[in-house]
Amino acid sequence: MTTLRVGTRASALAVAQSTTIAERLAEATGHDVELVRVHTEGDRTQATGESLSLGGTGVFASALRAALLADECDVLVHSLKDLPTASHPGLVIGAIPGRADARDALCARDGLTLETLPQGARVGTGSPRRVAQLLSARPDLEVVPIRGNVDTRLRRVTDDLDAVVLSAAGLGRLGRLDQVTDFLGLGPWPSAPGQGALAVEVREGDPDPDLARALRAVDHRETRLVVTAERQVLAALEAGCSAPIGATAVVDAGLLLLSATVYRPDGGAHVSASHAVSLEGGSLADQLVDVHEVAGRVVAELLELGAADLAPLGEGPGGGDPVGSAS
Repeated sequence: MTTLRVGTRASALAVAQSTTIAERLAEATGHDVELVRVHTEGDRTQATGESLSLGGTGVFASALRAALLADECDVLVHSLKDLPTASHPGLVIGAIPGRADARDALCARDGLTLETLPQGARVGTGSPRRVAQLLSARPDLEVVPIRGNVDTRLRRVTDDLDAVVLSAAGLGRLGRLDQVTDFLGLGPWPSAPGQGALAVEVREGDPDPDLARALRAVDHRETRLVVTAERQVLAALEAGCSAPIGATAVVDAGLLLLSATVYRPDGGAHVSASHAVSLEGGSLADQLVDVHEVAGRVVAELLELGAADLAPLGEGPGGGDPVGSAS
C-alpha cells in the first residue's frame, strides 16, 4: 500500500481525532495518508434534529464498518465509547492509543460550576447517564435533551440553556477547553466506559506488514487494559446505550482499580461497586484475563445490590452514551 486510507466520520471532532491518529500511522509506516469521510445515519439524524432512536451508538459505527469491509478505506478511527462492545464479524480493534482526559466537563454561563448553578437552572445533555448524574447531584435542575455537534451545543449556553455537559477529551481535541467552567471528577462522577479513548479498527487478518507495525506503535497497553475493564462491565450487564452506567478504571502501583455505578434514570438512586486486580508480570493476554475477572466481580456485586431493578439492563451489548461522539 502506498497511501493509507483512514476512515472517519465527517464531524469536526471525528476529523480532528482521526487526523491525529493518521499522522501517527503515517510516521510509523512512512506512507502517505488520506482521510476518507463517511457520513453515518447517526450524523444525519442529529443534523435533522430527529430523536436518535436508530440503535444507539451503533448508528455511528455501522456505516464506517461497511466502508472498511468494502475496501473503501484501510483503517477506521472511532471514539471508543461510541463502539458497541460486541465484536463485528471480519473486523478487529488493531490499536487503542493512549487515553485523553476521561472526565465530563460542565460548560456554563458566567463561569458557573455544578455547585453554583442557580436553582432550576437548565442544563443540556443527550446522555441518559449524564441526566441521571445531574439529577442525582442536583435534583432541582431542569435537564434538557440536546443533539448536534459540539459547537451547536455550546451555542445554546446563554441562548436557552444555562450549561451543557460534554466530554473533556472532545473539547480538548477541538481546542475548546476554554469553554469549561467545571471539570467533574471521576470519583463522584464516573464517565462512559471508554470515554476519552480512541479505537483503530482494521480488517481481521489484514496481511500488510507496514500496517501491523504501525498498529503496534500506536497501541497503548495501559489504556487497552483500563478501557477493556470498563467496557466489560457494560458487556456483562448486557446494557444498551439507554442504561445510565458509569465506569472508571485506573492503574496504580501495579493494580488495576475498577469502579462502576448504575443509576436509576431519574437519578433518585444508584448502586456502586469497586474491585482491584494485580497486573504485575505476565503477558498482555494474561493481564486481559485478569481484567475480565475483576470486571466480573464488579458486575456480580452490582447485580447483588439491585442494579437490574434500577436501570434497563439486558438490552444487548452497546457502547457508552448514545450521542457521545458529539462529546
